[in-house]
Amino acid sequence: MQNSEIILVGGSGKTGGRVAARLEKRGTKSRFASRSSTRPFDWENRATWSAALEGATSAYVTFQPDLAVSWAADAIGALAKAAADSGLRHIVLLSGRGEDGAERSEEMLKASGIGYTILRASWFCQNFSEGAFVESIVAGELALPAGEVKEPFTDADDIADAAVAALTDPRHLGKTYELTGPRALTFREAVSEIATATGRTIRYRQVSMGDFKAGLSATGVPAGTIDLLEELFGKVLDGRNSRVMNGVAEILGRPPKDFSQYARETAATGIWGA
Repeated sequence: MQNSEIILVGGSGKTGGRVAARLEKRGTKSRFASRSSTRPFDWENRATWSAALEGATSAYVTFQPDLAVSWAADAIGALAKAAADSGLRHIVLLSGRGEDGAERSEEMLKASGIGYTILRASWFCQNFSEGAFVESIVAGELALPAGEVKEPFTDADDIADAAVAALTDPRHLGKTYELTGPRALTFREAVSEIATATGRTIRYRQVSMGDFKAGLSATGVPAGTIDLLEELFGKVLDGRNSRVMNGVAEILGRPPKDFSQYARETAATGIWGA
């Protein structure tokens, strides 16, 4: 598989760009498939899929907006069929932990008969620096409807390393890996570690789900995104995923990056302010 063309489905994102950089460093040919790619790929327009997939023999798939949405499983099943019809032999799927929709999507992928590897990841550390929380961290306060439930935040670099391993080593075919960090933290504890790393005062404030949704709506966040966040915070973040798993060590042969290391390295970039 090392000399095959690999397609990165779903855009560059937090992990896709990292996967592409690692494959390029290895000298492995890859290309993106998204709405803006040369051969466009649109999850909501299946007529675009076959042309976008043509020529690839394996794929790293990240679904947008999230595998938790109701139509995700059907889309993943249809993608797997289109991929097989296009000559693609192996799909590495980025999945979520403890999401019913993600589990249905995994089952659809397995049922398709195509070669697969599933990477179930915890919340990304990079949500604090590259995603929805960064502006609040810079402003000095993060307000979320998350209490004392702990989450073993996973570094996107570990996920990218795992994806590259799965894409380039046939030993990972047919396997599922649960990727977490080495310890679980509450969101309050995570913000405290970021504050320590930056030398700034950064507060965490727990808010009600109603206030959280109202605040998102007031800033123009689409209703579908708000519904997704309500499911992630109100249902999935209930303790079901607090357990630390050994997936990173299993696939990479090394321990995962700790959140404190992520915080120190990210603080050094200046993205959160001095």
